[in-house]
Amino acid sequence: MRHGRKTLSPPLNSASLQLGNILLLAFVTKTLKESGTRNLDPRSIPISEPLVLQVLGKNSLDSSKKLDFFRWCSSLRPIYKHTACTYSHIFRTVCRAGFLEEVPSLLNSMQEDDVVVDSETFKLLLEACIKSGKIDFAIEILDYMEELGTSLSPKVYDSVLVSLVRKKQLGLAMSILFKLLEACNDNTADNSVVESLPGCIVCNELLVALRKSDRRSEFKQVFERLKEQKEFEFDIYGYNICIHAFGCWDDLHTSLRMFKEMKEKGLVPDLHTYNSLIQVLCVVGKVKDALIVWEELKGSGHEPNEFTYRIIIQGCCKSYRMDDAMKIFSEMQYNGLIPDTVVYNSLLNGMFKSRKVMEACQLFEKMVQDGVRTSCWTHNILIDGLFRNGRAEAAYTLFCDLKKKGKFVDGITFSIVVLQLCREGQIEEALRLVEEMEGRGFVVDLVTISSLLIGFHKYGRWDFTERLMKHIRDGNLVLDVLKWKADVEATMKSRKSKRKDYTPMFPYKGNLSEIMSLIGSTNLETDANLVSGEGDAKDEGSQLTNIDEWSSSPYMDKLADQVKSDCHSSQLFSLARGLRVQGKGMGTFDIDMVNTFLSIFLAKGKLNLACKLFEIFTDMGVDPVNYTYNSMMSSFVKKGYFNQAWGVLNEMGEKFCPTDIATYNVVIQGLGKMGRADLASTILDKLMKQGGGYLDVVMYNTLINVLGKAGRFDEANMLFEQMRTSGINPDVVTFNTLIEVNGKAGRLKEAHYFLKMMLDSGCTPNHVTDTTLDFLGREIDRLKDQNRNQ
Repeated sequence: MRHGRKTLSPPLNSASLQLGNILLLAFVTKTLKESGTRNLDPRSIPISEPLVLQVLGKNSLDSSKKLDFFRWCSSLRPIYKHTACTYSHIFRTVCRAGFLEEVPSLLNSMQEDDVVVDSETFKLLLEACIKSGKIDFAIEILDYMEELGTSLSPKVYDSVLVSLVRKKQLGLAMSILFKLLEACNDNTADNSVVESLPGCIVCNELLVALRKSDRRSEFKQVFERLKEQKEFEFDIYGYNICIHAFGCWDDLHTSLRMFKEMKEKGLVPDLHTYNSLIQVLCVVGKVKDALIVWEELKGSGHEPNEFTYRIIIQGCCKSYRMDDAMKIFSEMQYNGLIPDTVVYNSLLNGMFKSRKVMEACQLFEKMVQDGVRTSCWTHNILIDGLFRNGRAEAAYTLFCDLKKKGKFVDGITFSIVVLQLCREGQIEEALRLVEEMEGRGFVVDLVTISSLLIGFHKYGRWDFTERLMKHIRDGNLVLDVLKWKADVEATMKSRKSKRKDYTPMFPYKGNLSEIMSLIGSTNLETDANLVSGEGDAKDEGSQLTNIDEWSSSPYMDKLADQVKSDCHSSQLFSLARGLRVQGKGMGTFDIDMVNTFLSIFLAKGKLNLACKLFEIFTDMGVDPVNYTYNSMMSSFVKKGYFNQAWGVLNEMGEKFCPTDIATYNVVIQGLGKMGRADLASTILDKLMKQGGGYLDVVMYNTLINVLGKAGRFDEANMLFEQMRTSGINPDVVTFNTLIEVNGKAGRLKEAHYFLKMMLDSGCTPNHVTDTTLDFLGREIDRLKDQNRNQ
């Protein structure tokens, strides 16, 4: 007795029972270790659930022995029957030991015993199957769970879904998610619905994986199912994911609706939201709006990061806003952020396309001096930019130097030089370079093959084809292309169609005055509303009353308020870069191969063959892309078939194929040839007012030519000044056009002014300049003769 208390001993029968259990457990464990289950006698061993659980829980016992003991106990039916607890324990043992092949027999045994383990055990089984890569087995377990009526608790299966997403088993993850949502719909009590909803984290993981794999339909399917679940609410990350994804897929209106919904739910946009919105606006060509949102971002309390600067600079460069791009670039450096290779590449590419050759070369020198790593793509931009700006000798010298050093050249570098050699008619040199390209182990893709075949066709050197086949490592590609060409030509010869040439293929609907509606057919009314300063006075008044004075994003709020729920977006211009085309073998009659042979036929002027090729493959169900339509429309315009060209434009609208800057260049060129400079000027005004249009040097030159030949010199001069102030340097085509249109109109002083400006700017004249100057000289002599006679 201590402190006045008496210690009581446990009853003797309880101690004896505990000792007996210990001895029995020791006996069973020792027997299993030494001889397995063959020396166990069920008549002398009282099998019970506690005993089985203790044996299965013995760390010193091998997992295979535990599994044998469990099966031995199962053979004692009906004397003994396992419980859900014992099955749960053996499943955990099997998963830890990696004996997943034993699970099916255990599941069958569990079904015979008419018991069901808890959902945590099923979760463990699913995770083990997924981690080991046995996805089919995981599906079987899910089916088995459904047969048993096991409830699908998202709190249990969230980790399973995340594991499936990270294993790239997106189909299975979507199937489980939809079952969970269906189970939520079956619950009538509000509390049970909320508790059984899947978590935001797993939904976000699935949406990100679907976006990265470009599975648009599946992404929208998951998105719509989650939106139908009223109790489910996206968090800020979920909204950012959806805004970014729909924007990347050109669905600007859904992105803006998600932004508006996010604000209505009281969620404050963060830096990722602004980055997503800026990138969305840049992708769909609304760089002007993106720049305004960029300014809002800086005043919202968030600091732009490297990604913010990168996307806004890329958008400005792709839309030829080089002054804005360089201003933001300088600001980025001032704020202590170091531009990476991608930023420099974007700036270099934009400068070369804007004819700023000297500035581009100086930027490249700065890039090297600042220690920024250059890449193959950097040098590809340099070589291609020099070629396109009339610096062929410098480009080829750089290419040869890089080859000698054995770095910073790849298959695309060779392809760029091959294309230039083919343009100059140096087919022998181009073929030799392709042979060297193959010898270095680079892939000869369809772009390179197309350049060579067009060159062979243009200069009549089909005898080089055999040499090309002999020296290309992937000979099947050339062979496939040639077989493909032979099959196409045979099909066109044997094809009996009532269509004559091109006339019935692109029927023109309406008259020429409806060209504006054709232009706007792929840009719905909502696009016209999503512009700064646009809209009715009534709408502006109603918007002003709804503006939140304390909002950190008033301009984005304005854009989101203008979105109509019944509208779908269609981008005005595409800022996306084209992809290299790889050969896919004879089994694929895809649009890439169609475009390859369209280029060959159209380069030779065989419009009839090109139209038949277009007819064959559209009948086969091949969907044309904007490059296909642009090629056809350009050829029609060059031939003077304007109604058919507008028919192509009309079909683009019907097929919801987005127009791009090349489309508008062709349209304005066609209108100019028809003498409709008024419509061309109206199209320009519409594009600029909508805030999404951007003009490259080709469109400026086309418009200046159209307006100049129509005698609208004031507009042409204004456009020339706009070109210079926008950050695009005029090229030799620009000056030749201005000299020619002014000279032919008798405006000799103006023609001489532009000639002097051309020489002062360092723009090198070409043979067209010489021809124009000869004409200008004759005009001056004629005027002098007239003055003498008078």
